[in-house]
Amino acid sequence: MKIKKLAAMVLSASMAIGMMSAVPVSAAEITIQIGHSDTTSNLIHISLEHFKEYVEEKSEGRVQVDLFASEQLGSNAEMAEMLEMGSLSAMMMPQGQEAVYAPKLNALGLPFLFNSYDAVYAVLDGEIGEELVADLESRNMVQLAYWENGLRQVTNSKKAIETPADLAGMKIRTPEDQMTISIFEALGASPSPMAFSELYLALQQGTFDGQENPVANIHANNFQDVQKYLTMTNHKYECKNMVFSKSIFDSYPEDIQELLIEAAKIYGDEHRKAIVDSQDAQLAELEEAGMEVGYPDTAAFQEATASVYDDFYAENDWAEDLVSRIQEVIDSVDGGAEAETEAMTE
Repeated sequence: MKIKKLAAMVLSASMAIGMMSAVPVSAAEITIQIGHSDTTSNLIHISLEHFKEYVEEKSEGRVQVDLFASEQLGSNAEMAEMLEMGSLSAMMMPQGQEAVYAPKLNALGLPFLFNSYDAVYAVLDGEIGEELVADLESRNMVQLAYWENGLRQVTNSKKAIETPADLAGMKIRTPEDQMTISIFEALGASPSPMAFSELYLALQQGTFDGQENPVANIHANNFQDVQKYLTMTNHKYECKNMVFSKSIFDSYPEDIQELLIEAAKIYGDEHRKAIVDSQDAQLAELEEAGMEVGYPDTAAFQEATASVYDDFYAENDWAEDLVSRIQEVIDSVDGGAEAETEAMTE
């Protein structure tokens, strides 16, 4: 952690020197640092590489984009603080961390809310999606585009999970996200947060019995080497978004701001598609590596986590109305898909 904090301090100092000096620190007019918590083999980093290439080419060298993977600059919480202070340009911010600054985002993580990615994107790409992140401005942040993290699954080293009872007492690592913690407490597990960069070693050493993540993250981080069982619960959805420090973003020329927004949307969509399209192949590879993949009936899991909704509504006076509007969008998408399927089979 000291190394990460030192790296963050060095980054902040170099940015300050670059702004104060009359001599540019690089050939580019603007240098953008983007931090994230995933490995360089993760699909999100691959799309960030494409984002970098696009911005640098379209800006004709005016902009240089530097990527810092695997929490090189600190944990997600530490990087978020740097955005707020204006000492880091941007980060890929997980939904749970972003919800600290924009609480309405927590609604997306309610248990078993979404049944399909089409429904997710109908919500995020409409008026509700804008509403969810409106509070960022007051914390010196601006979101350029929704990217992806995915529907989340459970892995563990102990046994196959078929009912909530199988999770009783199991030590589960979670992100620093109260919604996720609440879900696993309701399921009878013993959840606890830990930085993602430290997770593989913690699983290897038995500090945790299991963890929860989208298939893409499980695959990219080789969790099959330290976890025997993968349970496809789809227990919650989580996005991971491109968020800039607003004071830094506002300092860019208007044409560069427009370019960054354009690129964030293009490669956010690319990342979404990669997550969805790659899942079957990634699951096959995990199974080939010895992981046992299960598909339980989630009815009992949904019943066990109903209290999470009650608590969420009790704690936030805007929550029930917001979730109702989200559900209307979901129903219009999923209901329309079901009607189309029925018509095709008649």
